[in-house]
Amino acid sequence: MSMIRRSNVFDPFSLDLFDPFHGFPFGSGSSSGSSLFPSFPRTSSSETAAFAGARIDWKETPEAHVFKADVPGLKKEEVKVEVEDGNVLQISGERNKEQEEKTDTWHRVERSSGKFLRRFRLPDNAKAEQVKASMENGVLTVTVPKEEVKKPEVKSIQISG
Repeated sequence: MSMIRRSNVFDPFSLDLFDPFHGFPFGSGSSSGSSLFPSFPRTSSSETAAFAGARIDWKETPEAHVFKADVPGLKKEEVKVEVEDGNVLQISGERNKEQEEKTDTWHRVERSSGKFLRRFRLPDNAKAEQVKASMENGVLTVTVPKEEVKKPEVKSIQISG
C-alpha cells in the first residue's frame, strides 16, 4: 500500500495540486492514448506555489472597482497590469528564485518563486481606458473608475380638471 500525501486547501504551504479526476481512467493524469479527454500537463510545485501566492481582493465603491494584490518583495517593474479585449483586467508578474551558492545549506524553502497571473472580467460600468495602478509596501492597488449612473429625468405633469 503506497502512501499518498493529500493536499489541504486550507494549508498555504501545501504544494499539491487538487485533481478532481484522480483515480478515474479519463482523468487529467491519465497518459493512455485511448482516453476520452486529453492529458493535461502537470505544473511544477514552484509554479503552483507562485499561483497560490497571488492573493487579490476586489471591492466596489460608488466611484470605482478597486483591486488590491499582495506582492511582497516585488518591484513595480516586475509586475504587469494590462487590460485585454477592453474588459479583462490582467495582473501578472514574476518572482525570481534566489541564487544558490555551493556553500549554502537550505533548511526550509517556503517563499514561492515563479510567475503568477490573475484575470478578472470587468463589469459593463467599468471605464477600462482609465485604469490606474500604484504600488506601496508590497501592495499593488489597481483602480478602475466606474461610469456615472445617469438618473432618469423626472418631469412633473400638471393634472387639470
